[in-house]
Amino acid sequence: MSEAEARPTNFIRQIIDEDLATGKHTSVHTRFPPEPNGYLHIGHAKSICLNFGIAKDYQGKCNLRFDDTNPAKEDIEYVDSIKQDVKWLGFEWSGEIHYSSDYFDQLHAYAIELINKGLAYVDELSPDAIREYRGNLTTPGKNSPFRERPVEQNLALFAIMRSGGFPEGSACLRAKIDMASPFMVMRDPVLYRIKFAEHHQTGSKWCIYPMYDFTHCISDALEGITHSLCTLEFQDNRRLYDWVLDNITIPCHPRQYEFSRLNLEYAIMSKRKLNQLVADKIVEGWDDPRMPTISGLRRRGYTASSIREFCRRIGVTKQENNVEMAALEACIREDLNESAPRAMAVIDPVKVIIENLPAGYEEDVTMPNHPNNPAMGSRQVAFSREIYIDRADFREEANKQYKRLVLGKEVRLRNAYVIKAERIDKDPQGEITAIYCSYDPETLSKDPADGRKVKGVIHWVSATRNIAAEFRLYDRLFSDANPAAADDFLATINPQSLVIKQGFAECGVLNAKPEQPYQFEREGYFCADSRYFSQQHPVFNRTVGLRDTWTKIAL
Repeated sequence: MSEAEARPTNFIRQIIDEDLATGKHTSVHTRFPPEPNGYLHIGHAKSICLNFGIAKDYQGKCNLRFDDTNPAKEDIEYVDSIKQDVKWLGFEWSGEIHYSSDYFDQLHAYAIELINKGLAYVDELSPDAIREYRGNLTTPGKNSPFRERPVEQNLALFAIMRSGGFPEGSACLRAKIDMASPFMVMRDPVLYRIKFAEHHQTGSKWCIYPMYDFTHCISDALEGITHSLCTLEFQDNRRLYDWVLDNITIPCHPRQYEFSRLNLEYAIMSKRKLNQLVADKIVEGWDDPRMPTISGLRRRGYTASSIREFCRRIGVTKQENNVEMAALEACIREDLNESAPRAMAVIDPVKVIIENLPAGYEEDVTMPNHPNNPAMGSRQVAFSREIYIDRADFREEANKQYKRLVLGKEVRLRNAYVIKAERIDKDPQGEITAIYCSYDPETLSKDPADGRKVKGVIHWVSATRNIAAEFRLYDRLFSDANPAAADDFLATINPQSLVIKQGFAECGVLNAKPEQPYQFEREGYFCADSRYFSQQHPVFNRTVGLRDTWTKIAL
């Protein structure tokens, strides 16, 4: 990769270049700050690549910080999964992992500082009343009846909150800013709320927890972050970010910059909705290969390099748009086309019997592991009198455009012989149960000696030396390109998002390691399922087809 490719320009990098050139900053320090309330998805991958990529390219630092301010929705499972995802994508955080909960004592002290300055007050309005008093985009808010309490009373009430003297939801600490502000976020936002919940890092030490907007900016400042990068939905929140830092005694004041989030067609990026899919068992977990989570994509067979390349291609802008799923699929196809060894598998098998071979005949034929990369070596595959081919690769009659096996005509078996279909057997329902063929023994990986032209090539697997395998044909989870816009996103679930087939594969794939990719020739790219694959029960997930056929199917 060239230096230009490694360091693509965008408006954020241009800002950093100027900051370094003018001496505003002498180094770059970014952070990736997920909330540990779910698994990371492809949108987070964009942020990971941006924050860690910038730190790497500018020889700076990037922190991994968990913004863990809501223990009711957080879990150590999510913490562990996020750490694993960041590492799998190929990035390392600077120093120790950070948690916003590391700063709870300091955050509490800053809250008291705002109270002492008359810039925060304890409000005893109910959550519903607070929403009502806040107004809306066309109507200004109105002041809470508790807004003008004296400093001493607010300090005392906040201490009671801290000691657990208020029931949950009966009081909160709010910033005193401007209830008539045109920006809703500045209408006396809540800074602290009461939650009697065990925290995965601090245990039961606290029963009041700071809000994200109050915590985030202070955490950035305490860590010396130079460029705080977030998505566009936090653009208005920058006003609160700056207000908090301007009104507390803290030496560092990072600057927030916003970029467009990643919206991917045929996918949901809402953690709440993704959690609903898991909770309602519509998918089998956060790592279901149909999910847009990093763990789901990984289990489906996506590589870290393909996801990084996808994030590089879509770039960083301020313009919101929906990225086509085909763009992500193109990245993994290109990656696996170069790196995945070839093998053969028959997913919808029908038996072929080669009658001019003796009963029990078997021989090993040599096949390249990659047609364009001799360094990947070769393998021996059993060829036998009885083989399986894909049911779609045979027709009793067909026109000249059909390049596969037709009754009375010839086709080449991949890396093996030319065969000719002579007759068939059918069951009482009319289903073909066997195809009887003859083979030309002089055509092992070469054309017939008499100059016959055989254009079609099909894949096959020995019927006597193979492994029985399960093939999970994954497709897009939603049939609507924008499921989030639907009245009921669950109504747009694609009923064919998972089709399970029982078939056969060549013996060598039995030793596949978890997530081992293959191109099953003419079938698509597959990988060994990291959850279910075993030598007793081989399971392969389809990562992506050999070419994009979704558009044609959708039409």
